[in-house]
Parts: sequence; C-alpha cells; structure tokens
Amino acid sequence: MAHSAASTTGSPALPEVAPISLKAIAPWAVFFGVLMLVLLYFVGAEQGATSLLSGESVHEWVHDGRHLLGFPCH
Repeated sequence: MAHSAASTTGSPALPEVAPISLKAIAPWAVFFGVLMLVLLYFVGAEQGATSLLSGESVHEWVHDGRHLLGFPCH
C-alpha cells in the first residue's frame, strides 16, 4: 500500500518575527514624508509665482508627471 508524505500535524510552524519599534520607524517616516513634499512641490508648484528656480528646465523635466498626477500646466 502507498504511504502519503503529507504531514498530519497541520501547518508548519512559522518563525517568530520581532515587532519593529516606533523609534526605528520614525526617522524613515520623516525622511519619506519630506521627500514626498519636495517631489510634490517640484511636480505640482515649481512654476510661476512660487518658483524657486528660474527658467523652464524643472517644468520640462516633470512635465509628463504633472499630467499623470492631474496638475494643470498649460
């Protein structure tokens, strides 16, 4: 008679994972938050009266991203 190789004890034991503390996550959360604000500024507002850089170079680099995110630029 054939024997089955399947385990009869149920699911295999998963390794225990240590929780990540808020102190470990906070610097990364701040970093990504600032990064997103900077990116959003350059894509959404770097043009006209709020422009930090002169010329149209930044506008041309982020032009397609502006349209993708729904910011008007024409």
